[in-house]
Amino acid sequence: MEWTKYTINTTEAAEELVCDMLNGLGITGIEIEDKVPVLPEENGGYFGDVVPDLGYNDHKARVSFYVEVSDEGMDEDVLLQNVIKGLLELGQYADVGEGSIEIGTTAEEDWINNWKQYFHQFTIDDIRIVPSWEELPEVKEEELVLHIDPGMAFGTGKHESTQLAIRGIRKYIRPGMRMLDIGTGSGILGIIAVKSGAEYVFGTDLDENVLPAIAENLEKNEVGAEAFEYCIGDITVDPEVQEMAGSDYDIVVANIIAEILAGITPEIPRRLKKGGIYITSGILQTHAQVVRDAMAEAGFTIVEEIPMGEWESIVAQL
Repeated sequence: MEWTKYTINTTEAAEELVCDMLNGLGITGIEIEDKVPVLPEENGGYFGDVVPDLGYNDHKARVSFYVEVSDEGMDEDVLLQNVIKGLLELGQYADVGEGSIEIGTTAEEDWINNWKQYFHQFTIDDIRIVPSWEELPEVKEEELVLHIDPGMAFGTGKHESTQLAIRGIRKYIRPGMRMLDIGTGSGILGIIAVKSGAEYVFGTDLDENVLPAIAENLEKNEVGAEAFEYCIGDITVDPEVQEMAGSDYDIVVANIIAEILAGITPEIPRRLKKGGIYITSGILQTHAQVVRDAMAEAGFTIVEEIPMGEWESIVAQL
């Protein structure tokens, strides 16, 4: 499948106005490139493990949109004229900058797979995480090898918060245990739990984009459906998800930002066995108190707090 890519060179201040203008023309597939750093709490609770160096912020922006080449119902000349007209109108009251439009053609797989240049195999303690596009090197006998492709879902294991969660699982999991993984992402935490002896993992997530990544990663690591089930939905409010997830888990793990952790924590005692372990990560140390307070109110006892960089994992017991 081929697409024509149109890129508008504009300014950081005008990028939202440009997006609104494009939306008004019926264009919904929009990509923004600028050099404004995104804070984790502004990123919907999800964390990309690969953070490129954005460099000096020149306050310029590139807003791109795609039109399918084979779309017979789309008159690209008319569309482009309407986009130019929209830019001229915006320029009457906003600084749209250069306002030029670049045109190019790209194949779908090119811009889906472009991020792969940033992700290479690495180790976390005795775990080696290898993407499918790299060859597996000679590994040590004691190493646990995982084949993980994050796809469009975040979660490769590189981010400090993910590493903290992985180490928590490796510390507390025992053969035959059951684990609930809230915000499962690419499935990496659940797969590690199964490979470390867990009998069963159930994963939940809010983003449907995780589904192909989980399915592919389970297959690559030879983890069957009987050992790892998952669904899309909010376990705090969705009765169907709550019923599917069930209860009596030995461990619940959640690698999500502090404010969201505080919101889901009241639900966790309904899922855990008495004496069960609640492993949380994704917590900026400056925001950790909201998680501590939520745990105390839900009847948990904090057993350890582990810092890593600016992040923190809090482990509690019911």
